[in-house]
Order: sequence, then C-alpha cells, then structure tokens
Amino acid sequence: MSSVLLLNLAWQISTLALVALGLAIVFGKLRIMNMAHGEFVMIGAYAPVITSMLGLPGWLQLPVCLATVGFVAFVLERTIIRHLYGRMFDSLLATWGIAILLREIVELVFGRGYQSVSPPLTGTFSVLGADYPAYRIAVIIGIVLGFIGLYLWNTRSKVATQIKAMVGNPELAEAIGIDTARLSAGAFVFGCCTAGVAGLILAPTVRIEPMMGLDYLIRSFFALVVGGLGSLEGLGIGAGIIAGTQTFLGAVASQTYGYLAVLTLSILFLWLKPNGVRSSSH
Repeated sequence: MSSVLLLNLAWQISTLALVALGLAIVFGKLRIMNMAHGEFVMIGAYAPVITSMLGLPGWLQLPVCLATVGFVAFVLERTIIRHLYGRMFDSLLATWGIAILLREIVELVFGRGYQSVSPPLTGTFSVLGADYPAYRIAVIIGIVLGFIGLYLWNTRSKVATQIKAMVGNPELAEAIGIDTARLSAGAFVFGCCTAGVAGLILAPTVRIEPMMGLDYLIRSFFALVVGGLGSLEGLGIGAGIIAGTQTFLGAVASQTYGYLAVLTLSILFLWLKPNGVRSSSH
C-alpha cells in the first residue's frame, strides 16, 4: 500500500468522522432524524464565500461560519425542532422539508454555479516518503486532537453527564433539576455547528454548490449505521470502515465499486447487526 493511499485514508476517515459527528449528536442523543445535516455542512462551506462578499479578512471565516450556522440552527430549534424530540418519523419529514428550503435559499443568494476557495495553508510536507498537501496534514492532526479533547470532555464534564441522564430518562432528569429543554437546544446547535465547521474545513478541497450536502448526509448515516449510535468509539469505527472501504476500492478499482461496497456493508449491518459495531445501548 503506497504512502499516498495511507495518507488519503487518514484524510477521508478523519473528515468523515468530523462530518458525521454532528449527526451522531443530533440523531444519537436527541433522536432527531436530521435530514438537513448535509445542508449545515453546505452552509459552513459557503462561509469563506460569505466572508469574501462582506469584505472581511480571511481569519474571520471560522467566526462567520459559527455565527451563520449557529443562528440558523437556533432559529430552527426554537421554532420547529423543539417540538420533535423523540419523534423520529415526524422529525425526518420536517427536516427533509427544511433541507429543501435551505438549499433553495442558498441557491437564491449564491446561484447554482460552483464556488471555489483557496486553502489557508499552501505547499506540501514530506510524510512517509511522499509529498502531501500541508493543509490536509494540518486538518488531520487538528481533527485527531479535537476528538481527543471531546473524548476527555465527554468522560469528565458535568454537562456531558447531564446529557447522558437526559437521553437515558428525560422525565427523571427533569425531576432532579436538569433543564432538558435548554440542554437539548444546546446539543442541537452544537451538532449543527460541528457540521458547519466540517464544511468550512472541506471547502478548499471540494466544489461548493447548493446540492453538495446530500453526499455528506448519506455517508454520515452509513458511518453511524455501521459504527453504532451514542459513542465516539462507534463513530470512529464507522467512519473508519466506511471511508476506508470507499477510499481503498476507489483507488484500486473505481469509485463506483467503492460506493457499491459501502452501500452493501450498510445494508448488511442494518440486517444482521442493527445496533452497529459499538453503541451506547450495549
């Protein structure tokens, strides 16, 4: 296996884990089937375009991304999502409509054409004997460190404990004084913001357009189906299996075989192991 293929595997696995993180929070913790997850990735990818249109310096792309995605997520949570917690089918229909609405708004503002942005870090690094884009290496390292920090927060934080209590038994959590409404809203906005940050990070490496979110939604669902809901370990395993399979087969055969293998794996897991490799229900 070549060094470039190994580095591409690391890139695809780490970015898919980041993209799927928001869905894992919203779907795994809040039981909201968020069909608009890909659209939040898309909005985040447009953050550099918005920053440029406003004449702001490049270093404000992250604050613009968080402000834009966070505002949209907060408004949707207050007006629609708050009434759908625990109602998976209803949330699927509602967020499917939201996804269409967000795509139409973005298309109205930015048009249907492709947008492209330059990476903030240029050049290459020599890794494992191969020259690889410095931006991708920085992103891989950043995502790994971010997940380590999130894992420590998830195991030690009081807020994380309250979220686990809310997921396990919402009525009891409210009885002991946990503000479940505020906690759910915060978790939803945070999950959407992580999707937006993923879009911002991916923006220099993809074509930015209103329909780009659909592929990320599908691959995120596949990762959660395979890995299981409710745990960072399951998310990592699912992202590794899905992105690893697709990248490897795409390199040695074709992208068609990669997509076919990923779809087959997901169907088999839904049939034979519906809880995934590792989930909090275990």
